[in-house]
Amino acid sequence: MNNPFYDPYRVLSKIYGEGAHLKIALAETDTEEAFRSRTVRTVYGVLERDAYLSLCIRTFAPKSPKQSVRIVLKIALYWLIDLKKPKYMVTDTAVSLLKQLGKGGMAGFVNAFLRRFDETQVTLPAGDEGLAVKSNYPLFAVQKIKAEYGARAERILFAKSAGVTVRFERNEEKYLASPHRETPFEKVFCFENFTRDGGFFAGDYTFQSVGSVAIAETVEPCENFLDACAAPGGKSVLLAKKCKSVTACDLHAHRVELIRAYTERMRVSNVLPVQADSSVFRPEWESAFDGVLCDVPCSGSGTLSENPDIALRRPDFQSLSADQKNILANCSRYVKAGGALYYSTCSLLKEENDGIVGEFLKAHSEFECEETTSPLDHVKTKFGLQFLPDTAFGAGFYVSKMRRQK
Repeated sequence: MNNPFYDPYRVLSKIYGEGAHLKIALAETDTEEAFRSRTVRTVYGVLERDAYLSLCIRTFAPKSPKQSVRIVLKIALYWLIDLKKPKYMVTDTAVSLLKQLGKGGMAGFVNAFLRRFDETQVTLPAGDEGLAVKSNYPLFAVQKIKAEYGARAERILFAKSAGVTVRFERNEEKYLASPHRETPFEKVFCFENFTRDGGFFAGDYTFQSVGSVAIAETVEPCENFLDACAAPGGKSVLLAKKCKSVTACDLHAHRVELIRAYTERMRVSNVLPVQADSSVFRPEWESAFDGVLCDVPCSGSGTLSENPDIALRRPDFQSLSADQKNILANCSRYVKAGGALYYSTCSLLKEENDGIVGEFLKAHSEFECEETTSPLDHVKTKFGLQFLPDTAFGAGFYVSKMRRQK
């Protein structure tokens, strides 16, 4: 058996050191299968508590240690503080890992740090900075969310993920003995824990966020539909139930292959994966689709409970805004007269949601905002629906529906 810190260290090194995304790093790291659930729990736990663990290190380390040592310390502190493991065991495990990694010269420092560590001596900053540390949201996001949501902001910031969301095609009764919560959507449940088995590969079920399902639910049935930013393909597969054909695009070839693999696993034959840049006009698609969905790149501020690594990267709002506007404007040209255009994000922020839609509508008089609704709790905004983490199973996202006039 490996040192129990070894696999989490390898995954976290990719995330902190190489900027890898959490789910990709987990998928691409060959971890000890018998202890994979422990590794996943540790990786998520460290990232969910990153700001606080960093504060702990600053409190007890006069000089910031190198990144490799910081990662070992964060794993150790998570095991001490959150998992309540004995200090002697955590210390011995951390020191052994450093020696295994060829960093034995830092063993004395880590040993002394952990033996000296006392959480009662860690003091949170006041005001918004303290809120950022406790919630693990970046300070800029805390300030924006407080400005937009007022008294509700703290409930949003501290909302937790509802667990693993699973959408079933069939045989769900086999799994519902496990602890779960129902959602407003047919055959979609949130489980406390869910272990993938043969049913996944047989297409009996798939893992799909509540937000993804809710956005797909707002789409009206039609003949030809374009999912303009489709990878990994969950919404496209779900939309294939209500649309005769779905063209599913992504910019990158490897992500198009994800869509293709998803459709094959779920036994769906009316989704066409296409490599395309949705911000660049394709003349053959002009006025070709009854409906178009632009689920655009965004800050991801509504998904921190599911993707805590987002907190490590400050989004470039200027670049994101340009992409959002370009994709929406370009893809609007693909909508037939009388057809529907949908704009969605996994953001909590008005500047990425109503702000983009409002600017688009001012410049495109041929489109009008159309009211839509959802069985999932939401807030109606000027141009769409805003779902918030404290009432939407831990997720925040937005959707707007527009109609091209005949």
